[in-house]
This record gives sequence, C-alpha cells and structure tokens, in this order.
Amino acid sequence: MNNTIYFISGPTAIGKSEFAINLSKKINGEIINADSMQIYKELKIITARPTSTDIKKVQHHLYGYVNGNERFNVEKWCLEAVKIINFLINKKKSPIFVGGSGLYIQTLINGITFIPSIPEEIKDASKELFDKIGLNNFYKLVKDLDYVATKDISKNDTQRLKRIWEVYNYTNKKFSSWKKNKNNKFLESVNFKIILFLPEREQNYRRVNERVLKMINNGAIEEIEKLLKLDFKKTLPIMRAHGVPEISSYLGNSISLDECIKKTQLVTRHYVKRQNTWWKSSKLPILKKFNEFPDEFDLKLSNLDHFLK
Repeated sequence: MNNTIYFISGPTAIGKSEFAINLSKKINGEIINADSMQIYKELKIITARPTSTDIKKVQHHLYGYVNGNERFNVEKWCLEAVKIINFLINKKKSPIFVGGSGLYIQTLINGITFIPSIPEEIKDASKELFDKIGLNNFYKLVKDLDYVATKDISKNDTQRLKRIWEVYNYTNKKFSSWKKNKNNKFLESVNFKIILFLPEREQNYRRVNERVLKMINNGAIEEIEKLLKLDFKKTLPIMRAHGVPEISSYLGNSISLDECIKKTQLVTRHYVKRQNTWWKSSKLPILKKFNEFPDEFDLKLSNLDHFLK
C-alpha cells in the first residue's frame, strides 16, 4: 500500500457510499466521512448515514460522532480527519474519503486561513438582524461592509453573508482582509486522487425524490421529533440540515405531510444543483470524472489499476 489518499465525491443521492465500500475492499481501505451533516449523532436517517450493515463490511470513521448542540466546522473536521489519515497509514490501510461536501475536501487539501471563532451571541445577532431587515437589505448592508467578500457569492447564500457580517462585527476587520493571510496547512506533501461523479442532473433529481420518500418511510419524521425535544438553538448547523426545517414545520402543523415531502425534495434538488456548480468551478485536480452514477460501475470487471491512474 502507498500513502495515497482517495476522495470519492459528487452530488447527494448518487450512490457514493456503496461505491466506496466496494473500492475499500479492493484496495485494503477504510472509509472516512466527508459530509458536513453525517457527522452528527442525532441525524442518521435524514442524512442517509451508512447503515450498520455497511459498517460491518468496511470500517467507517467520523460518522455520527458529534453532538448536535456543538457548532462544528470545517477546521475541526480537518483536524480530526488528519488523525484518522495518520492512523490508517500506520496500519497500512488506504484512507478513502466519501461525501459531497466539496469545501471540506478542498480545505483538507489546500488548508485554511485563520479567522477567530465567532461567539454565539454574535451569530444570534446576525440571525436577528437578517430576520428583521430581510434578504435584500441584509445583502446591501454586507456588500457595503465588505464588497470584495461579497462579489463572488450569490445574493441567496445567506450563510456566507451572515459569516461576513459576523466576522466584521466581532473582529472589526473585514472578512476579505482575513482571507489575505497565508493558509494553515493540514497535510504536507500529500498524494491524493479525486474521483468525481457528476451524473445527468434530471436523473439525479429523480433519485433525490425517491430518497426523500424512503427516508420518510424509514422514520425520518420520528428522528426529527426526537431532535426537536432536545431543544437545540435554531442557529446551530444541525438545525439547517436538509429536511430538518421542513419536517419541523410539519410537526408544528404549519404544513401538510405532502408539502413537507415536496419542500424537502426541492431543497435537496437545489443542493444538488449547487454541488454541481461548485465542482464545475473547482480548481482541485480531478483524477477521474464520470457522468455516470457510481452504481453503474462494476469494480469486479474493471481494470482497477487503469481506473485509479
């Protein structure tokens, strides 16, 4: 085994996990989660976390290990990921990351600029201000504060807009100024290979719709009902996971079950679109890019050496 790190990525609901399991068996690997929501203990069904059967086939890492009341972020994940990489390489195992969070993969490979952690009260203040003045006014406010930071992001990317406002209001320094600092690296001289799947969008959307129905039938509503009883702050990342706001609205009698399903399918399809856009604009070097679904590849019949070169 060499010290190569593998990344299997692409949009949600395409079948990356099963492909990664099959690849792991072929190259003596273990799987590491690269999905920002599959880290949370409380979200198993709604995030399509690997099943107990999957975990018995191949060892999995960084799934369901973070409490939902913790504000986890990409830097914390990278630090944990590096520990697992070193652990696996020492065991002469191949680390295989699987997940659709491109930002996590990019940050692990390229590093991150240090920006101070933002206190909860500042995050609460940004949410309150956004709710009070609305998207258009908030976007104009943030644009006036830090034009450079806003020029490359969508007006509808409320999470990043709030982040820019929070950093400025807590540090009295623009987000764009912090980003000029040199990146802190997590990996040195790493040999990595990215296998990217970007299947036809409409087919991907159909799989999303089917997955949402499957989740509802498998207990997603009950899972979110338990989550809501924990009374976590609505500003925490776990409360923004696809399906959580929609099922919460259904449980609060604000919408019907049919509306809940349709809204969850819609927000997830929008996420697929954003994932496609992100990867198509990414400057990360891709070893192999496929327009098929991962389950359309039979690794038993493939020339694996050719596939991974």
